[in-house]
Amino acid sequence: MASEDPAQDGNGTKDPRLDSLDMQLKMVRKAEAERTGQDVPPAKGMRQGNRVLTELIAGPAGGALVGWLFDQLFDTAPALLLVCMFLGIAVAFRNIYKISQERPE
Repeated sequence: MASEDPAQDGNGTKDPRLDSLDMQLKMVRKAEAERTGQDVPPAKGMRQGNRVLTELIAGPAGGALVGWLFDQLFDTAPALLLVCMFLGIAVAFRNIYKISQERPE
C-alpha cells in the first residue's frame, strides 16, 4: 500500500498536503519571529558599537601578543612588547575613527 503512494517514492508529483503544510509552517515561523522580535535585524549603531569594542580589545591585545613573541625571539623584553602594544592601540584608535565617520542611518 505504502509503495503505491506517489509522494513516497520521490518520483511522483508534488503532494498538495505537503505544500499546504509547508505554507502553514512558514506563516507560523514568521508570526513567531514577529512576536518575539527576532524579525528585526540589529541596528547599525549597535553593530558599530560592537566593532568599536572589538577594535579596543583586539588592537592592543594583538600588538602585545606580537610584541611578546618578538621579545621572546630577540630577547629584548619588554621593549618590543611595549612598542607593539602602543602600535596596536594607535591602529585601534585609527580604525575607531574610521568607524565613527560612517553614518549610523
